[in-house]
Amino acid sequence: MRAFVFPGQGAQAVGMGRELAEAYPAAMDVFREVDEALGEKLSALIWEGDADDLTLTRNAQPALMATSMAAFRALESEGINIAQADYVAGHSLGEYSALCAAGALSLADTARLLRLRGQAMQDAVPVGVGAMAAILGLDFASVEEIAREAAGDEVCQAANDNDPAQVVISGHKDAVQRAADMAKERGAKRALMLPVSAPFHCVLMQPAAAAMSDALAGIEIQPPAVPVIANVRAEPVIEPGAIRRLLVEQVTGSVRWRESIQFLAEAGVTEFWEIGAGKALSGMIKRIAKGAETRAIGAPADVTAIKGA
Repeated sequence: MRAFVFPGQGAQAVGMGRELAEAYPAAMDVFREVDEALGEKLSALIWEGDADDLTLTRNAQPALMATSMAAFRALESEGINIAQADYVAGHSLGEYSALCAAGALSLADTARLLRLRGQAMQDAVPVGVGAMAAILGLDFASVEEIAREAAGDEVCQAANDNDPAQVVISGHKDAVQRAADMAKERGAKRALMLPVSAPFHCVLMQPAAAAMSDALAGIEIQPPAVPVIANVRAEPVIEPGAIRRLLVEQVTGSVRWRESIQFLAEAGVTEFWEIGAGKALSGMIKRIAKGAETRAIGAPADVTAIKGA
């Protein structure tokens, strides 16, 4: 069995997807449609813009989705489509890419939703008030306990359960720093403050969740062609109403990636295709599902290799 998985924020890089667009007309069409949906040349920023501008959440989210969908359309050009997957999943914003690939959301709607989501998340907390940190070498339960202790009268939550030894925490800056220090005292190999513009996937994102609830209420969602693993539940979802509700919950809820991959492995998935920029998800998957086969598909040579196999 096979799953298609789609990366989240942090995988962005200037130039991503350009070779795909030059090699596959269908991939170029993705960037053109996203540009049209947003009313601007996001493709120019992706391919030749400033790295700091691309990293801004409002830009990174639709840009990463566009790159994933360009890779997906390139695969379709070679006769490989959603029917070759048993499940799809995505990390945070990657869940939107997964839904688009599975036909639940149109490409234009996905681009507009992610631009709004990125802007709303960026605006939810003033710069400098929130923070995130990656805790390496402790399991989720341990980090969750540390986050609770460190919070005090502030917010500190376990935001991303990425793999058995990587958990990201999110909340008020001072509380996150306290938790990072406590984690090191309790045996974490490393505790790294992350260069992000906002504290994602914690209750401080409630204004962004409200914005997404309003936006999603007016969007048509179709049943996906294959089940989508919801980040906040780590289980498959196919009903449009549930997809809508869980996308709102996802803004403030934890990304349960480790459990999502465990679910897929237990369901019989042995092959994971990471579609889009980077290879971060492949590394996590190998640490979660021992023996899993992973493929990263982000360039024409990757598509050719898949076709040949």
